[in-house]
Amino acid sequence: MSDTDGKKPLGLRGGPGQVKQSFSHGRTKSVVVETKRKRVVVPKAGAAKTGGGSPRLGDPSKRPAGISDTEMERRMKALAFAKQNEAAENERRAAEEKSREEERARRRAEIEAKEREEQERLAAAKIKAEDEARDKAEAEAAKKREAAPKPAPKAAAQPDDPAAAQAAAQKAPDQRGRTSSAPAKRDNDDANRNARAKQADDSRRSGKLTVNQALTGGDGKRVRSMASMKRKQDRMRQKAMGNNEPREKVVRDVQVPESIVVSELANRMAERVADVVKSLMKMGMMVTQNQAIDADTAELIVEEFGHRIQRVSDADVEDVIQQIVDKDEDLQSRPPVVTIMGHVDHGKTSLLDAIRKTNVTTGEAGGITQHIGAYQVTTEGGALLSFLDTPGHAAFTSMRSRGAHVTDIVILVVAADDSVMPQTIEAIAHAKAAEVPMIVAINKCDKPGADAQKVRAELLQHEVIVEEFSGDVQSIEVSAHTGQGLDQLLEAIALQAEILELKANPDRAAEGAVIEAQLDVGRGPVATVLIQKGTLKRGDIFVVGEQWGKVRALVNDQGERVDEAGPSVPVEVLGLNGTPEAGDVLNVVDTDSQAREIAEYRAHAAKEKRATAGAATTLDQLLAKAKADETVAELPILVKADVQGSAEAIVQAMEKIGNDEVRVRVLHYGVGAITETDIGLAEASGAPVIGFNVRANASARSSANQKGVEIRYYSVIYDLVDDVKAAASGLLSAEIRENFIGYSEIREVFKVSGGVGKVAGCLITEGVARRSAGVRLLRDNVVIHEGTLKTLKRFKDEVKEVQSGQECGMAFENYEDIRAGDVIELFEREEVVRNLD
Repeated sequence: MSDTDGKKPLGLRGGPGQVKQSFSHGRTKSVVVETKRKRVVVPKAGAAKTGGGSPRLGDPSKRPAGISDTEMERRMKALAFAKQNEAAENERRAAEEKSREEERARRRAEIEAKEREEQERLAAAKIKAEDEARDKAEAEAAKKREAAPKPAPKAAAQPDDPAAAQAAAQKAPDQRGRTSSAPAKRDNDDANRNARAKQADDSRRSGKLTVNQALTGGDGKRVRSMASMKRKQDRMRQKAMGNNEPREKVVRDVQVPESIVVSELANRMAERVADVVKSLMKMGMMVTQNQAIDADTAELIVEEFGHRIQRVSDADVEDVIQQIVDKDEDLQSRPPVVTIMGHVDHGKTSLLDAIRKTNVTTGEAGGITQHIGAYQVTTEGGALLSFLDTPGHAAFTSMRSRGAHVTDIVILVVAADDSVMPQTIEAIAHAKAAEVPMIVAINKCDKPGADAQKVRAELLQHEVIVEEFSGDVQSIEVSAHTGQGLDQLLEAIALQAEILELKANPDRAAEGAVIEAQLDVGRGPVATVLIQKGTLKRGDIFVVGEQWGKVRALVNDQGERVDEAGPSVPVEVLGLNGTPEAGDVLNVVDTDSQAREIAEYRAHAAKEKRATAGAATTLDQLLAKAKADETVAELPILVKADVQGSAEAIVQAMEKIGNDEVRVRVLHYGVGAITETDIGLAEASGAPVIGFNVRANASARSSANQKGVEIRYYSVIYDLVDDVKAAASGLLSAEIRENFIGYSEIREVFKVSGGVGKVAGCLITEGVARRSAGVRLLRDNVVIHEGTLKTLKRFKDEVKEVQSGQECGMAFENYEDIRAGDVIELFEREEVVRNLD
């Protein structure tokens, strides 16, 4: 088939059936345009003949092309079935609509019937009340008439006032008049009753909200709500029953803090907010409901509305913490809490290991204790003891202080071969300050150089008098290595606990002290708490310092999860929202909202206290401090530790490093791994990051490598303190020392040409003269010049050194006022590196 076969080209401009397209540079292009026709399907001849004899299938000429008789018959049946189903569906819908209409009519009739009954009842009650009031008034009038004096007959026969006579005739009719006017009065009363009922019904129906009005909106005006209609009905009912007396005002006790929002004040008074705002505007205060007012203004508003005010402060949120006074019958015996204290490396942890039959010492870095540990021990006699192991290093003063304040008995461990040391004296002071009884354990008695009597004698200097010296302090000679005296030590602890009669009430809200706190990567903030009162259970809501939480799990000293912990039991508490400070008190409260309020109040109070401490400094003090700091070199550092107590101890140790010229400044310290935020802070301040038993995460290490921030890891506090002290010593300026090397006497002064100037002919009388030495010119033992040598010659040669007894020539740098007889003092300067003590 050709392109133009059976097709008529479209005639356009540029020739029939062609479109001419113009391009640049005079080029053109012609395109032939064609139109496509719709395909028409012609039925086959056999199919047309087959369907021609069926009259019910319709006219074959009008049938669609390509449709067989069978297909046409199927379509006709489907069409008839659809019409039949449509008729049935219309009938069913009509029946359902009719039943719904009947149901709506029935409900409408019921509602109207109820409304009519209610209206009739109200109208009857109102009429009855009016009749009773009228009868009562008539009875009172009759009594007044009986009590009044009877008028003269003449006056009664001929009254002067026609109106009075008519009223008297109505009030006191004769028997005949009362009988004759009864039907008329009854008709009049019925008419009045019907009118009143109709009027009440009209007034009632006038404000009634119908379904039609609610759907259509009535006449377009604003309609009353159902609640408003119910309030109106209640008022009408009370008025009809005669209960229209005004309500008595309820006087409330309104708690007003130091600052309160206007809407909250209205809510506490149960008054409308608009009324409170209006009262404040009358007082000259243009406020809104969301603004806060002070307590004095709130007091005026409360008194104006007739209520009683109760002043409260923000600190009252802590009143929810129950201060329970335990009764004697509720108290039960509890295990004693024993704290082991003493100088470093005197065997405290080894002694506890011997008692517990464990080996904690081998797992400690450097073989020294750097955390405060809590353990429970059951003796062979069945007694339960709670032990606290404190570090002996000088930096852990706060840990020892906390241990002494939460304990019942202090075991002072003193090495028999080392005797009383500085931290031993400090432990004695802590125990005396806490007023805790003390037991002296003289350890390492198995060593050759042990002298227990020397230890007892030195303790006398610190007012610790043992029983061997007629005192009241028990002293036991023990050996953690051989186990010597451990039984006597446990017996002494049991005896001391029996004397103290330790008791607590386990059936109350728990209260305890935080011994240690840390941020665990897998478990979150964890606090080691020694329960002092009550029983802490899983699910309890508590507040501890500036943190709060819900007990998610309790872990004992063996690493086992327990459901509760009673008095004198140390446990790890999981479920805090943050890491508390070591030494904070844990209290159980009723709800999480109370715990959150107390924690937020404490955090806000601590923040204000820090701000106040900074703001208390005057401008003169700030200027003086800035001027003093100009000469002081600072070594900034960031500290991250594994537990709160270690971080606190490191910061305290850093504060002690330094002198008037250099000091260490801790920019930030915290608990947990070193993060990218710490690296950013260190980069901005040019400080190294110190990690104590913690490591930096991957992102922090990458950031530190990119930014050039130094990260130093430590596991022993000795090494940390020594390294920081050495780094701070590097900031000290070197000390310049002068070393005397010799004296020289000027014998003759020569004037040399060629720009050399005056040269002194000298004799070295003492020591030696060197070319690099410094010189002082003395005249009559008075220093008149200090400088350096320009030349040092022997004969005509420049030399570096001239020995004693030899002659030489000297010339001074930029100085020529020299005379015969002057003395030259020669010295050398030396820089000495200084270290912090």
